[in-house]
Amino acid sequence: MKDVYLFSGFLGSGKTSMLTDVIRQLKEKGLKPAVIMNELGKLPFDSQAVEEDVPLKEMLEGCICCSGAEKTEAQIQSLLLDSEFDVLIIETTGAAHPVEALDAVYSPIFAEQLNVKGIVTVADSKLWLNRETLTPQVRTLFMEQIRHAHLLLANKMDLLSEAEQAKVVYELQGFNPHAFILQTTNGRVPLSLLKGLTATVQIDKENIVKTPISSMHLASRLVEFDGVHFTQAQFEDWVRALPDTVYRMKGYVPIEGVKNPMLFQYAYGMVQWLPEYIKMPAKLVLIGEDVGSVVVPGID
Repeated sequence: MKDVYLFSGFLGSGKTSMLTDVIRQLKEKGLKPAVIMNELGKLPFDSQAVEEDVPLKEMLEGCICCSGAEKTEAQIQSLLLDSEFDVLIIETTGAAHPVEALDAVYSPIFAEQLNVKGIVTVADSKLWLNRETLTPQVRTLFMEQIRHAHLLLANKMDLLSEAEQAKVVYELQGFNPHAFILQTTNGRVPLSLLKGLTATVQIDKENIVKTPISSMHLASRLVEFDGVHFTQAQFEDWVRALPDTVYRMKGYVPIEGVKNPMLFQYAYGMVQWLPEYIKMPAKLVLIGEDVGSVVVPGID
């Protein structure tokens, strides 16, 4: 039997940071991980965080649940046939309902081969405190991901005061009393905690509040910077002026005076820049609501 974990969490919550750290821990224990990674956009940016020796299947444009169940089964079947691994991690897009995604994994085809350990949800603690700023549909999904977790990571605790930290934990415990809540930074979770999980196979599907991507108007947009360069300050000025409906951006941005486009990430007002040592294509994915109307400098 191969253990299976489903990693859930809203856009920009820290799922990929958790994934890379869990992979590291598994390898240190001599275990071979495999990954199925689902992304809302057309480019697999997050999958570049997975090392080449880890079997990886990518599913783009948010298709792991609902109509994508058959594709998920095909990806799992392919891994079981072609790859040697001990643990399977499925990272869903931030726009996926975790129970629907888990349901896609509960296939009779794999019943004797896979041991589904549970849903691990990464919750952005700062966003939890500011959840009233989200549109009703998006807030519903954000809270559904938390409500159905078997293990809940209250992430980004370093951004909160002690009083705010206590408020987050108290409220999360009240909202999902069944999950173990771990206060964390950078999505760090001990492997021992994951191993202790046991998923509830009989999921209460009657009470799931389903929020399909189409009703949330969540979408992704790919921007290509062809021959365009910015200063870091110019680009961050543009980011600060973005509407609140842009939840996440990630990609490679060409910066004046820097040899290769820099890795850029954005989530809920916070920006991260990292140098890139090989030349990656200058492309950026925007994820949010009504991203088609966002004016991008040098492009629109």
